[in-house]
Amino acid sequence: MTTSMPAAPFADPAPAPRLERAAAALTAHGFTVEILDDAAAARTRVKELIPEGASVFTGASETLRLSGIDEDINGSGRYESVKARSTTMDRTTRLGEIWRMIACPDVVVGSVAAVTETGSLVAASASGSQLAGYSGAAARAIWIVGAQKVVPDLGTALRRVEDHCLPLENARAMKAYGQPSALNRLLILNAEPHPGRGTVLLLREAIGY
Repeated sequence: MTTSMPAAPFADPAPAPRLERAAAALTAHGFTVEILDDAAAARTRVKELIPEGASVFTGASETLRLSGIDEDINGSGRYESVKARSTTMDRTTRLGEIWRMIACPDVVVGSVAAVTETGSLVAASASGSQLAGYSGAAARAIWIVGAQKVVPDLGTALRRVEDHCLPLENARAMKAYGQPSALNRLLILNAEPHPGRGTVLLLREAIGY
């Protein structure tokens, strides 16, 4: 007789010791890490980190939407919103220019699907629009990450992407666009070779997927 193992509780916030292990490992790998209480604190911190007038691209993210950070960046007029500008451009004749704007802003802001206690960030995308900036094209990157996204290792992170994040994103995409999402591109950031470029705001609460 065999018994199946219960699914990992990918929606449960990680306790403080796990957050601290992840933060220490990320710091050792060149990322700047701050552990904050909640999304409200992250919202305030993002405003402090990004200078007024900077060009900013926000990756599609429930974390950014729910926290209000997406609206702060794209609707406040405080920054040069790459997303807002790109929506006014003809995607048939200026697609290459749009992709260059998206890839190389002053700051890219988003989230990731998982953070490992061994110090890696895992991001998944259907289009890949945010991944160039995440991986190094943007001058600076800021990731806001809920406590439920902290997992022990890379194998668990990949399971989280497929078993937890993708079904939720599929449901959102069907409602918003009438078609499912897809795990077309996966980015694993094991280290930040340029200290000070990548900042992880690791929250004590769960938010987003």
